[in-house]
This record gives sequence, C-alpha cells and structure tokens, in this order.
Amino acid sequence: MNSSPLPNGRLLPDSQSWNSSGSDEDLDVEPGPGPHGGVAEFGGVLSKWTNYIHGWQDRWVVLKNNTLSYYKSQDEREYGCRGSLCLSKAVITPHEFDECRLDISVNDSVWYLRAQDPEHRNQWIESIEQHRVESGYGSESSLRRHGSMLSLTSATSGYSATSTSSFKKGHSLREKLAEMETFRDILCRQVDTLQKYFDGCADAVNKDELQRDKIVEDDEDGFPTTRPDGEFLHNNNGSKEKLFQCLSHKGINGIDFKGEAITFKATTAGILATLSHCIDLMVKREDSWQKRLDKEMEKRRRVEEAYKSALSELKKKSHFGGPDYEEGPNSLINEDEFFDAVEAALDRQDKIEEQSQCEKSRIQRSNSVPTGDIYSTIGSHRFAEKVEEMVQNHMTYSLQDVGGDANWQLVVEEGEMKVYRREVEENGIVLDPLKATHSVKGVTGHEVCHYFWDTDVRNDWETTVENFNIVETLSDNAVIIYQTHKRVWPASQRDVLYLSAIRKIMANNENDPDTWLVCNFSVEHENAQPNNRCVRAKINIAMICQTLVSPPEGDKEISRDNILCKITYVANVNPGGWAPASVLRAVAKREYPKFLKRFTSYVQEKTAGKPILF
Repeated sequence: MNSSPLPNGRLLPDSQSWNSSGSDEDLDVEPGPGPHGGVAEFGGVLSKWTNYIHGWQDRWVVLKNNTLSYYKSQDEREYGCRGSLCLSKAVITPHEFDECRLDISVNDSVWYLRAQDPEHRNQWIESIEQHRVESGYGSESSLRRHGSMLSLTSATSGYSATSTSSFKKGHSLREKLAEMETFRDILCRQVDTLQKYFDGCADAVNKDELQRDKIVEDDEDGFPTTRPDGEFLHNNNGSKEKLFQCLSHKGINGIDFKGEAITFKATTAGILATLSHCIDLMVKREDSWQKRLDKEMEKRRRVEEAYKSALSELKKKSHFGGPDYEEGPNSLINEDEFFDAVEAALDRQDKIEEQSQCEKSRIQRSNSVPTGDIYSTIGSHRFAEKVEEMVQNHMTYSLQDVGGDANWQLVVEEGEMKVYRREVEENGIVLDPLKATHSVKGVTGHEVCHYFWDTDVRNDWETTVENFNIVETLSDNAVIIYQTHKRVWPASQRDVLYLSAIRKIMANNENDPDTWLVCNFSVEHENAQPNNRCVRAKINIAMICQTLVSPPEGDKEISRDNILCKITYVANVNPGGWAPASVLRAVAKREYPKFLKRFTSYVQEKTAGKPILF
C-alpha cells in the first residue's frame, strides 16, 4: 500500500492523504460528542428577529458540526430546520447597546438573535467560538497546526484540480495565505536538499579529476595505479559506478531525481493554484464590497424616505411633548396646539405685567415734553432722505379711508377702535398689513406720539420687549434702536433693529389740524448684526395722530374734555422664521387691540392734571 510521509514520521494512506488545503475539514470527519470527537451539540431557545410585522419570535436554535440551525420549536426538529448558517466564515457581533443581543452574519445573510440575559448570550458566543476553533476556523495558523508537508500524490493531480477543490471549499484569503507559507517551507527544503546534493557532486567531480590526472601520469611511467581498496579507476566501463560508490562511502547519499522532479512540480503547481485562488478571492471580495456599498446606499435612501414619511405622519398627529418642539416647517406640533401654547404663554405674560404695573404706578416720572419746534425739521443725517420718503408715504397712503377698499377686512371693533387687516403671504410667511383707527379723549396728538417715541418711558407701557438699547442717535428726532422681544414658546425669540423718527407735519389749511407722526422702519447697522439666538424681524410701523378741539362753553378755557385725538396706527411686519399662518393672524388679532388700549390708557394717565401740550 502506498503512503505519504507526515511531519511527525507517521505514514498516512493515500486514500486519506492531505490535500492542498491542509485543513481538518477536508477529511470530512464528523466530530462527535466527547473530548476526542469534537464539541458536543448545543441548543436552546433564542428570540429571532423575523420582520417589522411580527418582530421578535422565540425559536429553537441548535449548534452542531460548526453549523447553526433554527427550528420553530423543539418539537418540530423532526420536520427539518427552517434555516442554517455555516460558521466557518460567519461574523459574530455582540450588540453595542443591547446586552442580550448578538448578530451573526455570513455575506449578505444576517441573523439577529436575543438571549434571555447577558450571561445566556455569553454562553452562546463561547459555544460558537469553540465549534469554530474545533473545525479549524478559530485560528489563523490552523493550516500549520496540521503539518507542513503535503501529499505528493494529491498534489500531482495538477493545477486545475487543486484550484477547483480549494475553490469549492470556499477557504478565506487568510487561510490561503497560510497555505502559501506552507508551500514556501516545502519548496525551501526541496531546494536545500537539491543544493546539498549538487555541492556534494561538484566536490566529488573535482576529486575525480585529480585522481584521473594522477592515473595518466602513472600510465606514462608504465605502472598501473590502484586504489587502496584494489579497484582500478581507469577502467572505461566501470569508472562512474566506482565513482558513485566512492561518493557513497564518503557519506553523500544518492537522490531519486524523478521523485524530486515530481515533488517540485507538485509544489509549484500548488503555489500557482493558491495564487490563482487568492486573486479570485480578492476579485470576489471587491465585488462583495461594491455590493455592500450599493446596499448601504439603498438602505440610506430608504431610511431617508422613511424619515420623511414618519415626519409627515407625526405632523398629522398630536405631539405636544416639550420645549424641543419649536417653530419651523418640521415642527411636530399641529396648528391648534401651537396656538394654544402661544396663547397660554401670552396669558402668563399678561398676569405678570398686571402685577408689575402696580409697582410702576407708584413711581411717577416727572419728565418735560419738548416743544414741537424741534420735531418739524427733517434733519441732516445719512438716513434723512429715507426718513422723509417713509413719512410722505405714510401721509399719502396710511390716512386713506379703508371703508371702500374691499381688500381690507374688519377683524376687531371695540367702541371707537377698529382694526383692519389685508391677508398677504410670501413663501409661507404671513405679511398681513394691519391698520387700526382709534379716538382717545383728553390727550393730544403731540402727547401720544411723544410717549410712543420717547425711549425713557418705553418700559412703562411696552410689555413685549425684553430689553432694548439705542445703537445710534442720528438727531434730536431720530434714533436707531435694537430691541429683543420676550420669547413666546414654542415660537422662537425675535429681535428687531429699526430707525425711529418723530415728526410734526404742519397743516396746509388753517382749518385742518396739524399731524404728528412716529415712523419706525427696519435698517441695518454694523453694531447690531443678526445672531443665531434670535430671528430678525422686519418692521414698518407708523403712529399717526391728529388733535380735534371742540369749543368750550361760554368763556371757559379749553380743558382736556374739549380735545380728542384721532389715531391711525399702521403696521407692516415680517416676523421671519416660520410659524403657522393661522397662529400669527390669531395672535395679531388679539395683541394689537390690547396694545392700543393699554398704550392710550397709559398716555391718559400720564397727562391727567397736566397742562395741555398741543
């Protein structure tokens, strides 16, 4: 019976010879239970993720012969498994956050499993690793562990046979590299053996030539030369045989050249086959990574679509969770809840303001109101032309009657006060122009505009401003102001930078009253750039006042009972940011009338008992 040598000196029959892979798996020996037959079978209940409809389901999972299989239940094992994975190339990944979960993936197939507890999960991981090690896949040096010699009989099967068997086994690139190292060791030993033989032959040939020269010299003398062993070296037919006998006596063994040639051919064929397989593996790996990349890109696209879809569904539902749900097109709060939140915040601010107003009323400010002469001039600052343009526009258009204009809608009417609105939207932002008319007894237009413009008393009547400061004083009747408004959750906080100018417009007819006007419109200034904390709003507001005087009875002097101030208040506000249109309109309908009543009441209170200032 022919046999092949093993590294430890034992002989292995050719029927069980080592092939080019050098792996235990190639012997097709099924490990059985026990210390000498492999790792025992391991089984138990694990939860397996099925799909998004059914979620996690309990399954009976069995680990046997380096294969992981699962059944619907332990009782249904006789009907066959529902799926299995070979653990040779499997990647076992314990979940990063879930201590009970482990993921097992082979190429594109992934099993998501959950154990009862972390200890149970660790038992499964250890058992899987034991099966992998026992089957020869748990270590990079598994090939060397089985020996460094290959069977010449199997290796001489040729290039194609070796490549095909290796490819069918599906060995990993790492194992093939280890196999290459084994081939290299064998080839080096073969080369060393041949080199030693060739060196010995060269030494023997040199000695033979020396002996031949000596024999020739002896022939010339007519005396035959013999060696100590009595053999003649100059016999033509037996010289080579005697030479090799001499070499053998000197300790140089003869070599089976045919066997060495077969071995050398088998080794080089194995190297070429393994290199070819490595190239195939790398090409496949590149294709596999490209497929994985394409799959990940497709997953990302689906996740983005799912996110948009979920966001759309959340908008339809009620999600009033906390301060993270702020205003914006992607806000999770619907319009009704947004309005409820804003209205509740405004109610709280009103209560706080009522309490603080009692304290303010105790502190009486005694400030003198300047005469109207300084307010009649245009000014000479860099914004003078812009101020004059804004003033003329308001005098021309803001005082026009709205009764016959169908675009204006009456939204509030309380006594003498009427509030009109035109609905205008731009890119989803409400830009409704607003106009309010009001009549207030006992005050003049000069007094109303003075208190509206004077920053010294701004905090006495303004309840929506958090803080403000004068950025630049342009003239006696024009300043640039930066102010931030109190935030009303869930709306973002707003700020505004505007130029405020007060003017007295003399009447063209002596029978017509003079007109007082305060104009506030947005500008830009290098000392008040927009920031990320607030949304910058744009405004164009005018407070236009005219004083009507009724003649007193008899010889009485004119009193505050004889004067009436007609107020026209116009506001064009771009709030910036994004908030539901219905909410902005509802807030405007509520807040503007409250502002006019609060402010005019403040002016009446401040001027009561004081000389009339026309």
